[in-house]
Amino acid sequence: MPAPGSRIVRFIAFASLSVPFLAAPFLASAATLGTSPAQVTFAKDVAPILQEKCESCHRDGQGAPMSLQNYDEVRPWAKSIKYKVAARQMPPWNIDKTVGIQHFQNDRSLSDDQIATIVKWVDQGAPLGDKKDLPPAKVWPSDDSGWQLAKVLGKEPDFVVKSEPYTVNAVNQDEWWKPTSDIGITEERWVRAVEMRTGTIAGRKITHHALASLEQYEPNADPAENAGGPGLLMEWAIGKTYDMYRPGSGKLLEPGAKIRWEVHYHSVGETIRDHVELAIFLYPKGYVPEHRTRLNLFTAYRTNNDLDIPPNSTATTQAFHVLKSAARLENFQPHMHLRGQAMSMEAILPDGEVRMLSFVNDFNFNWMNNYIYSDDDAPVLPKGTVLRITAYYDNTDNHKSNPDPNQWIGYGDRTIDEMGHAWVNVTNLSDKDYEAWAAKHKAPVKSTRAGD
Repeated sequence: MPAPGSRIVRFIAFASLSVPFLAAPFLASAATLGTSPAQVTFAKDVAPILQEKCESCHRDGQGAPMSLQNYDEVRPWAKSIKYKVAARQMPPWNIDKTVGIQHFQNDRSLSDDQIATIVKWVDQGAPLGDKKDLPPAKVWPSDDSGWQLAKVLGKEPDFVVKSEPYTVNAVNQDEWWKPTSDIGITEERWVRAVEMRTGTIAGRKITHHALASLEQYEPNADPAENAGGPGLLMEWAIGKTYDMYRPGSGKLLEPGAKIRWEVHYHSVGETIRDHVELAIFLYPKGYVPEHRTRLNLFTAYRTNNDLDIPPNSTATTQAFHVLKSAARLENFQPHMHLRGQAMSMEAILPDGEVRMLSFVNDFNFNWMNNYIYSDDDAPVLPKGTVLRITAYYDNTDNHKSNPDPNQWIGYGDRTIDEMGHAWVNVTNLSDKDYEAWAAKHKAPVKSTRAGD
């Protein structure tokens, strides 16, 4: 690692220069975007886009406020749809498209061409067009009983673990429900994927987030590797529903393992009783993946006391986390509250090179998006790499989600308090594994600074 006073230390002073300027979202127009047909119709051009990018939420029984499955449902909302997609507010995907990694497994954003098509369609009067051009209606489950990953993996979950139900009163302070549930496993098994959801659609209104931590005894664990314990199995929030581990990696379940829940509830003006459910998909019996993945919480401050935001002001916090082994980072999921504005994750390599991995420049509290890197773009980093997490907060009336800029804001678990961290699945690699990867990808195996 660089010695004190070298490049890493100097970067602390100039941290604000390493992240692009935080501007208001740019309102795009058809002329400033990609190409689109000369004449745009709903049937031929717009309906396929809505099916691909919007219907998963905008259909009956889901969380969106309106269904967008046919022309009669879409037409009254045409102007609002134009504004939302031109401002890149919908579909919710807040990653900065000008810096860092840009290929994700779960990218639901619209391309420039798709935005241009929708904008032009509205500008041309939102015509239906020829009904013969309509794509076949997309078939969705009739209710919310289907697990997304069951369709992807071609199998139902091996276990579905449910928390005990909890009643949230119409008016109350924020509440945290922390029961424990048995998984029911009697032998060592490896997890291939997990998916979490609220028990009902109404439960989404009251559930801020839910954590499912593993409680288990690991008799064969390497103390150095297992310093963080079994860790989190899954974290759910609006915008994140599942984790599916890459081939050759997974999470370990020991016999007798339990789930310790932490469900953050808040009142919404009506009494709702709900629970959360965790679907666990296992690898075949006897299969042992080569690598173990753990869900890490990387804070953007050294201690909670560092998060201190006076009224009518902005603030920046930053923290550094050293990778004690080579590792592959699987995703980036910023977590902040109502004053959260932006967050970045950078890698400072052992030779001092700084790489911007991901930057969410317009954080939206209503969408805790999880950005899952594609297989070819997930960053593989050498031992000793420092992850720099930087968080930006806006406690002024310019920030649309800020309920009261005259309040002094500090760290806290309540929605009206603030926090800032990134959830990142980290797959540890051996030195041998990293050297093989580096040779294949022509990457440096070790620091090349003079004196190392």
